[in-house]
Amino acid sequence: MAGCFHCGEPLPLDAAFSATLDGESRQFCCPGCRAVAETIIACGLGSYYQHRTGTAPRAEALPDELQRLQHYDLDEIQQDFVQVREQDIREVQLSIGGLSCAACAWLIERHLSQVPGVVQIQVNTTTERARLRWHGRQTRLSTLLAAFTHIGYQARPFLPHQHEQAYNREVKSYLLRLGVAGIASMQVMMVGFALYEDLFPDIDGELVQYFRWISLWLSVPVMAYSALPFYRNAWRGVRNRALNMDLPVSLAMVFAFVASVYATVTATGEVYYECVSMFAFLLLTGRFLEMRAKRKASETTANLTHHIPLLARLETAGGEQEVAARTLLPGQVVRVSPGTVIPADGHILEGRTSVDESMLTGEHLPVTRGPGEAVFAGTTNVESPLRLRVSRALADARVSEILRAQDDALADKPRVAILADQLSRYFVAALLLATLGTWLIWLQLDPDKAFWVMLSVLVATCPCALSLATPTALTVATSRLTRSGVLVRRAHVLDTLPKASRMVFDKTGTLTQGRVALTATESLGNLTTEQALAIAAALEAGSEHPIARAFVPFQDTAMVVTGRENRVGRGVSGLIDGRRWRLGSGRWLNPDATDPGLCVYLADDAGLQARFLLEDPLREDAALLVRRCRELGLATTLLTGDGSGQADQVADSLGVDELVKNADPDDKLAYLRRRDAAGDICLMVGDGINDAPVLAGAHASFAMAGGTDIAKNSADAILLGDDLQRLLTARHIAVRCRRVIKQNFSWALGYNLVILPLAATGHVSPWFAMLGMSASSLVVMSNSLRLSR
Repeated sequence: MAGCFHCGEPLPLDAAFSATLDGESRQFCCPGCRAVAETIIACGLGSYYQHRTGTAPRAEALPDELQRLQHYDLDEIQQDFVQVREQDIREVQLSIGGLSCAACAWLIERHLSQVPGVVQIQVNTTTERARLRWHGRQTRLSTLLAAFTHIGYQARPFLPHQHEQAYNREVKSYLLRLGVAGIASMQVMMVGFALYEDLFPDIDGELVQYFRWISLWLSVPVMAYSALPFYRNAWRGVRNRALNMDLPVSLAMVFAFVASVYATVTATGEVYYECVSMFAFLLLTGRFLEMRAKRKASETTANLTHHIPLLARLETAGGEQEVAARTLLPGQVVRVSPGTVIPADGHILEGRTSVDESMLTGEHLPVTRGPGEAVFAGTTNVESPLRLRVSRALADARVSEILRAQDDALADKPRVAILADQLSRYFVAALLLATLGTWLIWLQLDPDKAFWVMLSVLVATCPCALSLATPTALTVATSRLTRSGVLVRRAHVLDTLPKASRMVFDKTGTLTQGRVALTATESLGNLTTEQALAIAAALEAGSEHPIARAFVPFQDTAMVVTGRENRVGRGVSGLIDGRRWRLGSGRWLNPDATDPGLCVYLADDAGLQARFLLEDPLREDAALLVRRCRELGLATTLLTGDGSGQADQVADSLGVDELVKNADPDDKLAYLRRRDAAGDICLMVGDGINDAPVLAGAHASFAMAGGTDIAKNSADAILLGDDLQRLLTARHIAVRCRRVIKQNFSWALGYNLVILPLAATGHVSPWFAMLGMSASSLVVMSNSLRLSR
């Protein structure tokens, strides 16, 4: 007997449980195993069966919902989309079905945050995704996914191809509902045309009643099928005690339809079947266009994954073979042909070529790369064949880091977005109260008109545009920044950039090229030049600092350093053959010296032994950046730990407003706090380990592409290329985003302030209110999409 394809247990003799998966017939021991396997394949996770090291547990005894979700708890599957942080904190990006407004996001965040083990949940309505963090030892992912289902939403791990399939299914569903509503609306309008008494005053009463019944049955598919998404979202909010924008929409349609049915059955009053049908049609049209706009706003992030090739040419003992790029591991060697995409992050072993890195940096000119230099997954090898050694698995590659940082920024809500979410919820409550008040007043003035005036108020003031005003603009702006080579890691950057009053720059590696070169070596003791260089190179081995790179050519592998200590902002020390050496700045080792340029000293316990003169040329665009800052009214500060004369030379040549030198990390942080107390809003730009505290403490901060990992992790944004002008590009986009958000709010609030009194006084009919509400939402979406240009 063969074993079950899913769990491996023996198949019963009379088993009839089979399914065709990936074109092959598979046998199962029970319907539970078959259902789980079909779900795994349907979710695009079939690689689990290729790479698993053991069989899965039987699925027949699991509850229905967990039975469908339990495969997400398997480590072999989670490695594709779950990141494990410190203390077994796990993080996943989820795609959420059924999101319609900010109230939905608030409901999900409130419900999930109460689940034991959840650390953080953040929802983005524009991208329809959520970032979820939880304690791996306290709860399982399947339990958390089931928690979404309990409040009426469907959440699944975000996988680009799966997200694409879900989007296509949603488009087909909307088009079908839209088609039903459109056809039914046209038919109801044609029949309703005969009911206008002013046009046909002599029509027979029985014929009028006949037309009413025809209109009723034509409207039923619209109400029962096309409008179903609005009812579901409204009921979901009511059931969980949350107000969302679909509640007034659903109430308006249901009230109008029920009133029309009552008028039809009793043969009294007016019917509004054509208004109800057309309202549903226009609402669905608006939602469909909104969905397409959201897709366009968020497609930049998802498209990054499309740059990764499916296959790679791996060198093995038996020769080359094609393997899945996602299975490559550090240390493996791959070959990359000219004109093909590099499958993994790595270092070139053989070959020199041009590499198109535009998908990472936004810079469209290819850059030259040769042996020993790093290349990244998703970039394109333009000219020559390469042989490279993989340095990081795809999950840790640069493109994956960008995707995670981008998702973090989209999930992180700036203050303006939080205020907008709160405002939209209160606005729905105020709308319902205003609608109720309007109805009560009109009952006293004219009972025959009370219901229809109330209906106009309910429709006209629906806060769709208000709930879309902020999240859409923020998402489009963040995507635009990524395309411009600025990776936003924290969303508050878009809030802070327009308010900035001062730019604060580190020197080495920021305003200078960071390609420090050794120009001269002076012996100050008994060491020869070669000995001094070898000792300095040994002390700096493994350091990421730009100065350390100047000593790489002089490394002696026979020289071993023990007890190495890195003193941030000063230098490094260590033992060589039992003798303690220190290499660092003049401020640390020779505070009385006045150096004309950039230099470091070598000393032992007996005193100074050597001085190394270095050179670090300015970036070509540094002077232009400082000049542009001055034109924009931004003050500039050069904040550096360099105490040599080179700091003065750089400050003078660039024309910065203020120079602060000889500053260690604590001094830099203290400087920012003094500026903060003086009312300045500072943007800090740096790249080194010693910049990490000040990058973390600034109002907003940027790390250079070539900076250290700790600097990048501390910064709020990263320049993916070394073009300093992107700082001003980022500020320009942030200013535009702020302007668009203000325009959206002004339009949404202004429209409601104008339409509310008109509707409440009976000057706006239900069909005109329906057109105005739909147009208002489209105006906000279109205005936000201007940021993508």
